[in-house]
This record gives sequence, C-alpha cells and structure tokens, in this order.
Amino acid sequence: MSRAGQDTDGHGRAGRVLSGLAVAVGLVLFLGGFAWTAVQYRPYSVPTDSMAPTIGVGDRILAQRIDGDAVRRGDIVVFKDKVWGDTPMIKRVVGTGGDRIECCDDRGRLLINGKPVEEPYLRAAGPASPTPFTATVPEGRLFLLGDHRTDSVDSRTHLADGGQGAVPRDAVRARVDATVWPASGWGMIDRPGSFAALPGGTSRPGPLPLLAGCVIAGAVLILGGAAYGPLARRSAGRGKVAVPHG
Repeated sequence: MSRAGQDTDGHGRAGRVLSGLAVAVGLVLFLGGFAWTAVQYRPYSVPTDSMAPTIGVGDRILAQRIDGDAVRRGDIVVFKDKVWGDTPMIKRVVGTGGDRIECCDDRGRLLINGKPVEEPYLRAAGPASPTPFTATVPEGRLFLLGDHRTDSVDSRTHLADGGQGAVPRDAVRARVDATVWPASGWGMIDRPGSFAALPGGTSRPGPLPLLAGCVIAGAVLILGGAAYGPLARRSAGRGKVAVPHG
C-alpha cells in the first residue's frame, strides 16, 4: 500500500473514532437533558385566562418542582388548596408572611408594606384591582393574585375564608419558568424587577435554559457524528482516480 493510501486510511479511522465519540457524547447530553428536565419540571395546561396576558388560556407551561419555602414575591406558582377547590391553580405571589397588601394608592398601584409596586404585566391600564382591599399575610402563607385582575378568582375573593385569603406555603407544587406552547409565545417568563427591589428580592430562574442547551447540543452532535460516515465515503469516492490497465 502506498504512503498516500496509508494516510487516507489513518485519517478515515480517526474520523470514524471522532464521529463515534460525537454520537456518544451527543446521546449523553440529549438523553440526560431530557431525563433531568423530567425530574426538575412538570408540564401544565392552563384552562383559564386569569393570568393573561402573561399566560393565556390554553397555553402549555413548564413549572419547576420546588418546595414552598423557596417561593418569593413575583413568582408565578402552581398550587393546590382545598379551600380554593382542591384543583391545581396558577397565580402570582404578591405577598409573603408578615406583608401588608393594600390597593390602591392614588395612582392605582398595589402597595406592599406601604411601598408602591409597578406591575407592567397586568392585563390592561387602570388600577391594580377594580375593588379596593387590605390584607395582612399570616406567617407561612402566600397572598396570590391573577394578572388579569378583572377576571381572576384569587386571594381577594377568599379574604373572608380565614388566613386573610392567603394559602399555606406547603400548598405550592411548582414555580412557572416558561411557556412552551403556542410556539409564538415560547420563552422564559421574566421575574418582575419591581418585586426584586423589595426586601428579600425575588427568585432566580431554574435550570431550564441549561437543560434546553444540553438537549440541542446533543442533537447537533448526534446528527453531525451520524452524517460523517456518508459524507466521508462520498468524499473518498470522488477522490479515487481510475488507473488504466494494459
């Protein structure tokens, strides 16, 4: 065999090793990303428009499984409380234990411990609530409101039920991180800056972007590694030169 043939075979073996390695790494990233996402997140379908326009009716969301102690103001949570009907519901946390919640100030804004909160995510211009209310959140509980304040059954509705309309922290099942359907609304849900500025701040997004990156990178490596063989054979075929006999 000529030196050129040996070089070609050597490059071919190296390419096959690298393509196999790319596929193997890609499978680890792809399957691992999906598996860890399934551990960390749970999908939900939203049956009402009480969280519009942030989350619309029929939207599908991904919510990170968390403990209720990790919840902060501004978070959108999935919870289940028998006083509210004992079915999973989705609302935004506007107050935690010890907070005094009032609505509204002279500019129609929600007040948390006397400090006005800007809420750019609300459904429409106007006061933060069409009906005034005041509540002091008991320790270990969360005061929850829908973003569509004129069409949301939330803590305001349950003020007379005991606990100032707030639900226990341990009623929380998950915290919403992203909308995944419809495709036009796909993306991470922002944490409100107005809540982040309050004492205690707000929470940080979960690992969904990292997990999505692992799945995408894994798919690219799998496709790239799998495509190497056919491309290499085609390239080798084009490089062969017919040698005349006789």
